[in-house]
Amino acid sequence: MHDVVIRGGRVATGGGSVDADLAIRDGKVAALGAGLGPARREIDAAGKLVLPGGVDSHCHIEQLSGAGLMNADTFETATRSALMGGTTTTVSFAAQHPGMRLSTVVADYEALAARGAMTDHAFHIIVSDVSGENLTADLPALMAAGHRSIKLFTVYDKVRVGDAEILDVLWTARAHGGIVCVHAENDGLIRWMVRRLVESGRIAPHHHPISHPRAAEIEALSRMCRFAEFTGQPVMLFHVSCAEGVGVVREARGRGAPIVAETCPHYLFMTAADFASAAVEPAGLMCSPPQRGTADQEALWAGLARGDLDLVSSDHAPYRLDETGKYAHGRDAPFTRMANGMPGLETRLPLLFDAMVTKGRLGLDGFVALTATAPADIFGLAGKGRLLPGCDADVAIWDPTATRTFGTDDLHDGTGYNPFAGRTVTGWPVTVLRRGEVVVEDGALAAAPGSGRRVPMAVSPAMRPQADPPAGRLDP
Repeated sequence: MHDVVIRGGRVATGGGSVDADLAIRDGKVAALGAGLGPARREIDAAGKLVLPGGVDSHCHIEQLSGAGLMNADTFETATRSALMGGTTTTVSFAAQHPGMRLSTVVADYEALAARGAMTDHAFHIIVSDVSGENLTADLPALMAAGHRSIKLFTVYDKVRVGDAEILDVLWTARAHGGIVCVHAENDGLIRWMVRRLVESGRIAPHHHPISHPRAAEIEALSRMCRFAEFTGQPVMLFHVSCAEGVGVVREARGRGAPIVAETCPHYLFMTAADFASAAVEPAGLMCSPPQRGTADQEALWAGLARGDLDLVSSDHAPYRLDETGKYAHGRDAPFTRMANGMPGLETRLPLLFDAMVTKGRLGLDGFVALTATAPADIFGLAGKGRLLPGCDADVAIWDPTATRTFGTDDLHDGTGYNPFAGRTVTGWPVTVLRRGEVVVEDGALAAAPGSGRRVPMAVSPAMRPQADPPAGRLDP
């Protein structure tokens, strides 16, 4: 007796697609095939697609920003939004600020997630202070406990780390098994541009994209690739936004650098020209790196098709369009005093499904790989991202004919606006299961806060360091 059998759909397993029934028992995929059963519950998926639940490996949830502003989502509201959009696993951030012990930071975030998270989840550890025992004791112990992803910033005063500190973190990660993710932009170039814009009175939100020139991204991405080569330590380059960035990744891989990279929907579906749109307030579109141009969009799609870019994450960074968020310093504040980021947990999969499956760009298997299988594999999330016997029964059943036009405030997070308002997508997750439990059905949420589980990261192939890097010549 199975717990659930999903009948009559086309199942994308993460290794291909097949017309089959899918049986679930004890929270796991039990079998794929024809005529499976009996089951305590049957779900008719005729005419629908049965896909792995999404894995979103870049989400800011219940996090204090480097500027001291709390974002708009708790773990409950963010993961509610994730489930409604077909995402069943999230990787968010345990954000250290200077003076904090890493061990305490991670314990605090684990407690927040245990209380509110409805998705299964893991964490990236943001390291901004390498003093004391943070690198010598705390980080190795946390990595051994399954927190194997580290996040570094090359910008923002309160979290930025210098080159020597970056190398120290890379060398520590190499010794203990993990991956280092980097927000890579050149701090000096951005500061120089911001100063000139402010001095000339160009301080409105639509000037924000100019303040983060593509040269800042290109330089920092290139530097992180060289650091990865020098240490032999794998690096994930977050939110690649421009054509030259794709080229940097491709060239570095050609040299043998241990690099993986992602992009995000706001770079694939928005440009800087959208700041002139009346659909969404310009402050609501501010993010870093900023949106670029149409030629960059095409380069990013080409990079995904070639495999230069490995996955697409949301970079969900929610701030309300009010005094608690974007306008904390007033509606007339300069863009330099407005929070960067926008919501994306709920819109990521529908936007990509419409482009990749409905419109045929990279296809169904490509969609599953970029949004579920690859992030699960890279970050060592065992049992996630595939629908094969023994894997967790995280399932999103998609109606490929369902059409929806995004509204101004129709998401289930705490942000209060939709940056993609007015866009129409075809394809929608109508039923979502997490570990075999139906958590979304007929547009209604059925999960309880705190019902998500932490997924320890295993050492994945993407985390394995290279042998004998140049930096190793200093070893005894």
